[in-house]
Amino acid sequence: MLIFTFPGQGSQKPGMGRPWVEHPSWELVKDVSEAADRDVARLLLEADKDELTATRNAQLATFTLSLVVLDAIERLGISPSACAGHSLGEYSALVASGAVGFDDGVRLVAERGEAMQAAAEENPGTMAAVLGLDDDDVESACQRAESEAWVANYNAPGQVVIAGSKDGVAAAAEVAKGMGARKVMPLPVGGAFHTPLMAPARAHLRKALSEATFHEPEVPVTANVDARVHGEASEWPGLLSAQLCSPVRWRQTVASLVGEAPGVPALVEVGPGGVLTGLTRRIAAEAKAISVSAPENLNSLVEALATEGPLLSYISSHEGEHLYVSERLVISPAAGLFHLSDEGSPADGGEVAVGDLIGLVGDVEVRTPFAGNLMGILALPGERVTEGQPIAWLRNAGENAG
Repeated sequence: MLIFTFPGQGSQKPGMGRPWVEHPSWELVKDVSEAADRDVARLLLEADKDELTATRNAQLATFTLSLVVLDAIERLGISPSACAGHSLGEYSALVASGAVGFDDGVRLVAERGEAMQAAAEENPGTMAAVLGLDDDDVESACQRAESEAWVANYNAPGQVVIAGSKDGVAAAAEVAKGMGARKVMPLPVGGAFHTPLMAPARAHLRKALSEATFHEPEVPVTANVDARVHGEASEWPGLLSAQLCSPVRWRQTVASLVGEAPGVPALVEVGPGGVLTGLTRRIAAEAKAISVSAPENLNSLVEALATEGPLLSYISSHEGEHLYVSERLVISPAAGLFHLSDEGSPADGGEVAVGDLIGLVGDVEVRTPFAGNLMGILALPGERVTEGQPIAWLRNAGENAG
């Protein structure tokens, strides 16, 4: 089972878009800018830490880069069997699943960021991660603080995020430390998200949700509010509205996804940072956790899937066929125009040995690291390919090619 997860606010960092500028998927940034009427490229390339911490900027920038990474993965022919997103990332998951269209997704995220920033200015607050206590103890610490403090994220065993007023979070942090918390870390966010202090944002967001079109997800999407899959389009506006003032049940979400998956599932974090990848390793050590935040990670993703037999079925060839356990991909070592060599490339169905020349990307040779039967060239002569993009697929010699 291949699961795409999408990060939320707090994963942003200055210059996080720079590695993607030369990648073909960067073209999505222009589309987001037009839909949001914002200069999103500047946010991804030039904004400093303080500017990116502002909710209206952090959310749009993180969402946009997640879509860029998603597009780059989809260009490799890789698609998920399920999706989930952490807080803001739930919107990315809904776009990835087809439940929300691209333009509607952009507009909803832009409206959400504006609404939450206005609510944070009206009800100032903060968030902090409590490490080393279980869920019940952190809930107790918030109650014993006798102030505005609530659990905002159930992230992983021993990692729970609290939020509220600055005084309330400070008071709850002191109680938590007295109960044995190993550490309490402030988070770089601009408000007390997923708490009652976000209530003013709900009316604003509800209007935007009512104007968006929702569809049934093409693959299951698990909701933050209850860690359950919701397949009806009509359910999602209410879930997204409720999410603003309800805790994110991420630990429960990952545990549910992994528990229902046959074999060894792979959870691929699609977007900036690697926070969710780290949480996955803490929640479900048996799962394969992979982070894709930069172009060089694309090659690692394909290689990781190619070494796991059951996961090969999520990598499609141009003809829509799937790769199985006995099959391997030859990956482009560079970006550029693909063409066959003057020496000629192996014919489909012919045997190749380790090191045989498949073709060229610019002046860079593409040689197979595997032996087997060449089942097909996945790149067309003259096609521009990216580093890490599959070029050819092989089947182990002796396997039935039918």
